[in-house]
Amino acid sequence: MELDSLFQAPEAEQPLAARLRPETLDEFVGQRQLIGEGKVLRRLIEADRISSMIFWGPPGVGKTTLARIIAHTTKSSFIDFSAVTSGIKEIRGVMQQAEENRRYGDRTIVFVDEIHRFNKAQQDAFLPFVEKGSIVLIGATTENPSFEVNGALLSRCKVFVMQAHTVEDITELLKRAIHDPRGFGNEKVVIDDDDLELIANFANGDARSALSTLEMVVLNGDVTKKGIVVTKEIIEQCTSKKSLLYDKNGEEHYNLISALHKSMRNSDPDAAVYWLARMLEAGEDPLFIARRITRFAAEDVGLADPRALEIAIAAYQACHFIGMPECNVHLTEAAVYMALAPKSNAMESAYFAARDDAMKMLDEPVPLVIRNAPTRLMKNLGYGKGYQYAHDTKEKVTNMQCMPDSLIGRTYYHPTDQGFEPRFKTRMEELKAWKRQHGWKG
Repeated sequence: MELDSLFQAPEAEQPLAARLRPETLDEFVGQRQLIGEGKVLRRLIEADRISSMIFWGPPGVGKTTLARIIAHTTKSSFIDFSAVTSGIKEIRGVMQQAEENRRYGDRTIVFVDEIHRFNKAQQDAFLPFVEKGSIVLIGATTENPSFEVNGALLSRCKVFVMQAHTVEDITELLKRAIHDPRGFGNEKVVIDDDDLELIANFANGDARSALSTLEMVVLNGDVTKKGIVVTKEIIEQCTSKKSLLYDKNGEEHYNLISALHKSMRNSDPDAAVYWLARMLEAGEDPLFIARRITRFAAEDVGLADPRALEIAIAAYQACHFIGMPECNVHLTEAAVYMALAPKSNAMESAYFAARDDAMKMLDEPVPLVIRNAPTRLMKNLGYGKGYQYAHDTKEKVTNMQCMPDSLIGRTYYHPTDQGFEPRFKTRMEELKAWKRQHGWKG
């Protein structure tokens, strides 16, 4: 018997997400990369060869559920442990019980939710019991375990990365909730597939959030002769969100990201923030927006302001670490910075010009002088002969030819007069002048 079963509410009183919690791997939705047919974690579970492990992933992706399924499938005792409410005293008490179980031949799985919240001393308390095999530890964390779990404990655990649910995964769960007797199968719920997808989009990969939203909208639905009718208006009321004419997989998805990009390009911070808010409030993945802002930093700002890329990467990392809704301000900061930064498309122009030449001249040989010569044969063939090491010179530059013969004199990077780029333009001109004075052919 599970320790926490005595304190559970009757099934009818439990939240929808708890009532629908899968009990087998076949019922589990998502994480096919781990528990699909033939995948590594599924093989370990089915062979009853599990060892201590860490599940790393965003909220609502099934970390707790999968741990419970493992316990049931492998016929192990299951202890649910919270890092928020437990200290070393509680850990030691549970470990002693697990050690006693082991003496009687029973295996105990200790599931620790939010294991990253334990301090070093608390995490260390698990170590001797993991090493002796008294317990199989399954930790769940939303934070990178490389930084949040002690190295000694982490080295004794396998780390499995769990991904946010797709819209398709969550839509499947919502449909199951409507038809399953544990959910609303005994009620007649009338809701369009488009509205189920709307709820799935709003959930942003979190299955628990999606099921909670569905429960709320059904409880607030219109009771009619047809059954409980759920409309888009009820969904918007219950979620305090508008659909904003937004489809993450359709044309409007691309229209809005284009609007954000072009507003930043046109140095309009107010428009940029508006389009950003339109997407976030409609349920767009903040990491998708952060990736596009990162692209913008190089494509439309570039060396006119080298800090733009730093700001964009920092915003992406903030979105990854803390998620919505907190990361909306990080994205706002990045979007405003990009809008106000000096603009240059010289990086994009340089790459595309070089790409065109590269595609036409894929067989251009690398000049012998800049080839590596790891073998005697290569040295005899002239590889690396005459190579000049720039750091050995006073000017830190040489007149060595680095372009193929057919491209000598070709220029790809053309600095603009924006921001920092005039400095780079001056530097390029000085370098070329020095090289020509010393016999450079470029």
